[in-house]
Amino acid sequence: MLAAYDAELRAYVPPIPAEGETIERDGPVLRFMRDDGQGWVLYQHLGGLEGEALDALIARQVEVFAKRGQRFEWKHHTHDLPVDLPDRLRAAGFVPEDQETVVIGEVEGIAGPVVVPEGVRLREVTARPDLERIARMEGEVWGERHTDLVGFLASEIAADPESVRIVVAEAGDTVVCASWIRFPIGTDIATLWGGATLAAWRRKGIYRATVTYRANLAAARGFRYLQVDASDDSRPILERLGLVAVTTTTPYVWTPPTADMGPPS
Repeated sequence: MLAAYDAELRAYVPPIPAEGETIERDGPVLRFMRDDGQGWVLYQHLGGLEGEALDALIARQVEVFAKRGQRFEWKHHTHDLPVDLPDRLRAAGFVPEDQETVVIGEVEGIAGPVVVPEGVRLREVTARPDLERIARMEGEVWGERHTDLVGFLASEIAADPESVRIVVAEAGDTVVCASWIRFPIGTDIATLWGGATLAAWRRKGIYRATVTYRANLAAARGFRYLQVDASDDSRPILERLGLVAVTTTTPYVWTPPTADMGPPS
């Protein structure tokens, strides 16, 4: 599963980029740059670069995003080479954020009946007012503004409506949990995102229900695996559902001195 993840997802380029997104290749890395929000640097591997050559590659990414006045994330995995890459990123001004665990499982074993608590319903959404409700819920959970999320998801839907499905769990008029699934074309792996749940609604099986619901969507499209960058909170739930840890990942974030430190999308 790790081999499939490395080969199919780590340097995946959507056939239809989201509005306002530019993708450039620089040697072994891909730069994803958005007109709003932050950017990313992704890669399958670094092609054996090390020492001064690697420092030069890192410096070029900083230069590009510095000219844009934009923060960006270099997504590092534990099994990446060379082993001193994190030290070189820190030396270039990057700051590590919380580590997450990459977990993957077979769709067939995760799909099944969806069980939600009484008074809660799951619903797929696309309308901007619903995306704004999601952003407000995320802001309440994390204690910070998530306005970038609205534009990010809206642009994905507009570019390719079939590439993403957004699911909310609602209790009356309140969004208590929100999650989404992406379907990378030409791969065997659908990817799960989000899953934040209001504190009063945790430990009721809601997040688990959204995982099962999205697994059913993946099964209907013929995907073999589900992949999640799991937090310490969600990892135990996902492992009980049959996903297994294959590696860990840490976002190293570079921020220009005058940039607004808004939340990542």
